[in-house]
Amino acid sequence: MFPAASLLTIFLLALSIVASPVEIRDSPITLPIARRLNVFDGTTNFLQYDKARVAALKDGRQISGTSVTNEVTSYIAAVGVGSPPTTYNLIVDTGSSNTWVGAGTAYVKTSTSVNTGQPVAVGYGSGSFSGTEYTDTVTLGSGLTITKQSIGVASTASGFTGVDGILGIGPVDLTEGTLTNSPTATIPTVTDNLDSQGTISQKVVSVFFGPTTSQTITNGELTFGGTDAAKYTGDIGYTPSTTTSPASTYWGIDQSITYGSTTILSSTAGIVDTGTTLLYIATDAYTKYQSETGATVDGTTGLLLVSSAQYSALKNLNFNIGSNTYSLTPNAQIWPRSLNTNLGGSSTAIYLIVTDIGTNSGTGFDFINGYTFLERFYSVFDTTNSRVGFATTSYTDATTN
Repeated sequence: MFPAASLLTIFLLALSIVASPVEIRDSPITLPIARRLNVFDGTTNFLQYDKARVAALKDGRQISGTSVTNEVTSYIAAVGVGSPPTTYNLIVDTGSSNTWVGAGTAYVKTSTSVNTGQPVAVGYGSGSFSGTEYTDTVTLGSGLTITKQSIGVASTASGFTGVDGILGIGPVDLTEGTLTNSPTATIPTVTDNLDSQGTISQKVVSVFFGPTTSQTITNGELTFGGTDAAKYTGDIGYTPSTTTSPASTYWGIDQSITYGSTTILSSTAGIVDTGTTLLYIATDAYTKYQSETGATVDGTTGLLLVSSAQYSALKNLNFNIGSNTYSLTPNAQIWPRSLNTNLGGSSTAIYLIVTDIGTNSGTGFDFINGYTFLERFYSVFDTTNSRVGFATTSYTDATTN
């Protein structure tokens, strides 16, 4: 996600990077992370920013310059590059896989910097960069160093004010075509190199963060190589990565959705993405959800709006994934009311976080479980076994919104 040029509300979380193939119970290595939320004044629509990314994802990440609209939120990790390292604040993104720097802080060459001479370019729908691919030493935390990691060094970047680039932790195939002179080549990701260099023994990335309703809170963790049992409850339920295109290009899964006992989306393919703010579902499912909840579209924010009485009557929104069901409670289906004014909305309104993906189901890209879903569940992205896992957390049934 890509923060706006001004008026950013900063939410501090912690990012833990753990090098282990199994569940980790000891204190993980941590990095500070800043969650940034754009502030809207009502003259621009909150929803259009998030939808810029959605459109690019549905189109298969067009590798070209695009019109730039800074998006709604981002999660920022401090990553060292070079020896001695320069620290760059990078967006943590499961929906893209190129790691690159130079949007803000200029790239500093050191003895470990190697210019490959390969031009690189990526368009994200809500931002883009172009430059040259290098290899360099990347430090994710004390004792967690990757040598000869491929990184892009931006000569031009748009849509990334306030950050230095991206730490891409999506599937490696998303890098195909980003080296403009080698259109069929892929670029090893950070996770690939942690595995190939023996730092981790499984290509697994796990994500935890809880609902955020205040300006300063520390409650997030990213784990490489395994899972952190202290961050979830019960067991992790796994489902195979979808084989349906185009969702299969990303961290794609199959799921169905019910509102209460009413099916609003039959089993279909979509993606899981920390970089998308809201929960997007196919137009036919969205229409059913709106009808079931009685919500109306708010003219200022573009989000669905419910009254207090309608909120009291909301039912669970159930995601049937594999053999497990993960339920968003009524409170989990609404935007944090303490942050309504950040969207340019009314402080007393109740906005829903479910919105329209823009096409009817059956396209192979019928939902995006964004961070408003993921902040209620622990998530595991397992390349080794081609699967995605979820578990409940202490925040699953929280009433913080």
